[in-house]
Amino acid sequence: MSGSRRGFALLESLVALTIITMVGVNVVLLGQSTLRSEHQASAEELSVQDADRLLTAISLLRRGELDQRIGRHEVGQFTVDIQRPEPVLYRVAIVRTAAPARELLVTVLFRKPDSAS
Repeated sequence: MSGSRRGFALLESLVALTIITMVGVNVVLLGQSTLRSEHQASAEELSVQDADRLLTAISLLRRGELDQRIGRHEVGQFTVDIQRPEPVLYRVAIVRTAAPARELLVTVLFRKPDSAS
């Protein structure tokens, strides 16, 4: 009987070791996934910061300069879409050239008409 107890204890030890190994592998995989997600989030944040700087620069343009830029234009990794839905409003959208279906940043700018003297 003592030999069968030792065999059962050995089997229990192997099962416990297998469970611990599986948990360890899953922890390592989870860590790798977390690092990959963190890297993607950092890259996304940098891209949004670049788009914000571009949108800020465009928002400083005067009415005539915006009129010259109506339509879609590539600027580096971004495509800028400037529309004029109303005579005094300009809609500016920034999208990634690689993913044009999703607008990254959008704003509406107001510009008074040039005064005719």
